[in-house]
Amino acid sequence: MSRLDPFLILLAAPLLLAAAGSAQDSHKADCGRAGHEQSSPRVCQPAPPPSVPDTGAAKRVTVNLRIPAGTPLRVALDERVRVGTPGQPVHGKIIEAVYAFDQPVIPAGSIISGRIKKIEPVRKLRRIQAYANGNFTPARDYLLEFDSVSFPNGERRNLATTVSPGTPEVVHLVASAEKKKRNIAVRKASEAKQEAEAKVHESIAEIKAPGKLHRLKQLLLAQSPYRRQYLEPGTRFSAVLDEPLDFGVANRTEEQLSQIGQPPPPDSLLHGRLLAEISSATATRGASVIAILTEPVFSSDHHLLLPAESRIEGEVLQAKSAAKLHHNGSLRVMFNRVTTPEGSAQSILGSLESAEADRTAGLKIDDEGGVYATDSKTRYLSTGLALLMAAAASRPDVEHNTTDAAGDPSVRAGAGLCGYGISGSLITLVARSQPVSIGFAAYGASYSVYRNFLSRGKDVVFVKNTPMEIGFGVLRK
Repeated sequence: MSRLDPFLILLAAPLLLAAAGSAQDSHKADCGRAGHEQSSPRVCQPAPPPSVPDTGAAKRVTVNLRIPAGTPLRVALDERVRVGTPGQPVHGKIIEAVYAFDQPVIPAGSIISGRIKKIEPVRKLRRIQAYANGNFTPARDYLLEFDSVSFPNGERRNLATTVSPGTPEVVHLVASAEKKKRNIAVRKASEAKQEAEAKVHESIAEIKAPGKLHRLKQLLLAQSPYRRQYLEPGTRFSAVLDEPLDFGVANRTEEQLSQIGQPPPPDSLLHGRLLAEISSATATRGASVIAILTEPVFSSDHHLLLPAESRIEGEVLQAKSAAKLHHNGSLRVMFNRVTTPEGSAQSILGSLESAEADRTAGLKIDDEGGVYATDSKTRYLSTGLALLMAAAASRPDVEHNTTDAAGDPSVRAGAGLCGYGISGSLITLVARSQPVSIGFAAYGASYSVYRNFLSRGKDVVFVKNTPMEIGFGVLRK
């Protein structure tokens, strides 16, 4: 190496460094273009962008507000409707808000309209039974159809529904007075929920059945051999959606949804509906019982824990079928699992706290969530009066040392009424025959004894979509 080489290297170094810098700048420009053209990061990895200060904006999640097909709308008629001809209009009110995910989309108090779609002819067996009890116009089966709903804000939506048979008198079964007070205490929630519940109670109050005078009139008409069939105000139906309803989308933050699937606080009430009918006559120990959550469950700080449409799963612990000699059935279920629509599952300990049922079913709930059928104590009074009337009709009417072979007119009328209603009273009064009176009275007494004491008892039946409340995490002693 010559003496001039070190000097040449020193002179060339700045030029080499400048060329390298120019190549690097060119490479950055190419990376920018490559990144814009979505080229592979393996080919070009530009320098990371400068950090952006956090503005506190939360990430948003889009939620579809959709009511699936099969969801029931709970409807109560708000006026009396005669079951006369198909096509007759009917309308009522939604008495329970319908939720999609965590938001009410069909408010309580919405007006729902429809018509009588079909009236079925009376079956032969029912006709014979009605004639045997002095009723020559037995009730006919009918089919309703609700096809539109109007919201309080004026919006109207068309519907396609399948309507279940109506229940004229509905009672809310609760295990005990103490438990009812506790349930009221744990229901304290947001103002929105309180407002929704207030609308429900207001709707029920507006369509409440008429007073005692009207009921007395209906009782007398029920003894008539010819009567018209009506749907009374307050009669409740479940209008099941045949097609889903979409209500758009809603935005939620990830923080609001961060606790989905977490267990609710102890003593929470889960509002649900039965997915399928359950009866003490057919249920067996270990049989599956599934309910669908109808109201979302929130934490104390208003984080969503369980969205609507979550599944509450359980099983039958005990089922006793009704038997002869009027032995009634009983049923006990326990819920042990809840699963969100997203698939998050957890084990729970839940029992039946309350449910809605037909008043005529005579159901009761004990402190441990068991349900059993009961009989009215008036059965002893009605049977005793029937037997007393039969005994009175068999005694001759003696007055002023003379015997009236026809018997006392009031006794004859009572004997006929006991055995065959108003028709029986008219027949015995016109016939003026003691044997005829005895026959009607004996028939009424024997029928009363059989119906109230010898026949098969009543089973516990909860039909599909029965509303119920399930106590969560309540340990039984």
